[in-house]
Amino acid sequence: MQVDHPNLTRSAIDGDGNPAGPVSGSADPVRTARETIALEIAGLEALAASIDQRFTAVVEMIRACRGRVIVTGIGKSGHIGQKIAATLASTGTPAFFLHAAEAAHGDLGMVGTDDVVIAISNSGESTELQAIIEFCRRFHVLLVAMTARPQSALGRHADGILQLPDAVEACPLALAPMTSTTMSLAIGDALAAALIRARNFQRDDFAKFHPAGKLGARLLRMHDVLERLPDLKNIPGVSLGTLLPAVIVAISKGRRGATAVLDADGRLAGIITDGDLRRAMTDRGVFDKTAADIMTPNPRQISSDNLAVDALAICEMERIAALFVTGDDGRLVGLVDLKGLLSLGIV
Repeated sequence: MQVDHPNLTRSAIDGDGNPAGPVSGSADPVRTARETIALEIAGLEALAASIDQRFTAVVEMIRACRGRVIVTGIGKSGHIGQKIAATLASTGTPAFFLHAAEAAHGDLGMVGTDDVVIAISNSGESTELQAIIEFCRRFHVLLVAMTARPQSALGRHADGILQLPDAVEACPLALAPMTSTTMSLAIGDALAAALIRARNFQRDDFAKFHPAGKLGARLLRMHDVLERLPDLKNIPGVSLGTLLPAVIVAISKGRRGATAVLDADGRLAGIITDGDLRRAMTDRGVFDKTAADIMTPNPRQISSDNLAVDALAICEMERIAALFVTGDDGRLVGLVDLKGLLSLGIV
């Protein structure tokens, strides 16, 4: 189906419904950019409207796959394929990219009978895909075609179809693939998203595949933070009946700007910060006061199994500088502060 837009004039359409070439007009970069983006948006809208049960069938095919998903393509489709394979692999679907030209020169050995191959070709007639099509037919490997031409050589031999609308390319020369590659990228993301939900893939699972960088830091658990920053395990502590002078000594020695206040069973009852001390100093008979008198009861805490990004969110939302960390038994295992979280790149 040829997709057009009543307000777009970038490409003329010939009698067969194909772009006939550029339309003369303004060379204004802003106008060109807006026309390009509008054409690609029109393609994406057509793509969203075209999703049907064939998409569901492909999702189930991949979900049931006992091997890997192998994405292949040539040229710009190949670049899109690399991104799709990377997205699938990082979200719980074992996947890699196979260059279509290299496949016929030995790399077909990477494909197993339990795998699913996704071949990307807008026309479905890329000659470089022929060897892959024949290999999949010969060894009964499931083949999914991502194409705008389901009646093409690729589409006819595929076990599943991810169909792209036959949209107007945004290229002013009607030569370079732009709208089609944008749609390919989008349907690849849609496929990954559908598989995330189908597999009930969670943030914890995602963290396993992203141990490095800012994203990895945000997905650290609190016990990982304490292992990386062992000083956070040093928690000054006083009992409920500790007098203020001893509280001051505990905070000074601990060098954390705060101390935990523990009940008779050794569990967290409150927190005393430098600010609490300064406020208490304005009262008469201050040195006769106990920790229980000046503490903030029921301070915020977080389980060591929670994500570090959750700790950061609590600190920012409640405007507190530190947060106690508790273990499985409910006992204190650390006192994490904003400075420590930010030092790990958790932002």
